[in-house]
Amino acid sequence: MAIDVKNLNYYYGDIPALKDLSFSVTKGDFFIIIGPNGSGKTTLMKLMAGILKPKKGRLKILNRAIGNYTRKDLAKTMAFVPQIMPVDFPFSVIEVVLMGRSPYMGMLGVEQEEDLKIAEQALTFTGVAHLAHRKLDQLSGGEQQRVFIARALCQEPDIILLDEPTASLDLAHQIRLMDLMEKLKKETGITVVMVSHDVNLAAMYCDRLLLLNKGEILCLGHPDEVLTFRTLEAAYGCTLLVDESPLGKIPRITPVPHKYLDHHQKG
Repeated sequence: MAIDVKNLNYYYGDIPALKDLSFSVTKGDFFIIIGPNGSGKTTLMKLMAGILKPKKGRLKILNRAIGNYTRKDLAKTMAFVPQIMPVDFPFSVIEVVLMGRSPYMGMLGVEQEEDLKIAEQALTFTGVAHLAHRKLDQLSGGEQQRVFIARALCQEPDIILLDEPTASLDLAHQIRLMDLMEKLKKETGITVVMVSHDVNLAAMYCDRLLLLNKGEILCLGHPDEVLTFRTLEAAYGCTLLVDESPLGKIPRITPVPHKYLDHHQKG
């Protein structure tokens, strides 16, 4: 298993954020976590990234307890791309991407020829090689997101964690980023774990889906098992339609605004 979670709990003071979570992520899977605001998605992601420590329960990364990793070893095993990244520092794209090589550099932190080669490969893979010498703050949101993914790839991880990477992107850049994650999974075998608010994107791309609600697992399985009217209404508390996408046997979710409900009831 890439990630194995057993009876995981986390609290902010006396307030429970995650309650007794148990699940696993298979190596090479595209695993997406969904749920309403405040359901514990980002807290879970930070626990898996080693930023937070579990209050109770077990968390294993590649069959090894996360507490047994040094910070450097964990950075070689797993890369984390948070939802918000600072972009107002005066670094070029290639300098930002090379920061991903820090777990492999010596005491002086000077990159070697091999580090530059890996950085160039990451830039090419993510489609931003032509931007290598541009300043980060001169790029669009979609370009910046691909640069941060290139930096994560420079860590040569087995697992990449992404917290809502499509949140601020337009439709075209959302699809490009999700296609990039699919390519990453298929061509490198990296396990991709992502938090997303977009249930339709999740349905189209993920191998397995975890639906959180109020810090607990409401449903876990393939998209057609998780994305049902009953489970989604229980989690999100709104009226919606679930049918089959014209692309194939994929659930398609349509929120129903009140004005359409009112119109239907009057009719």
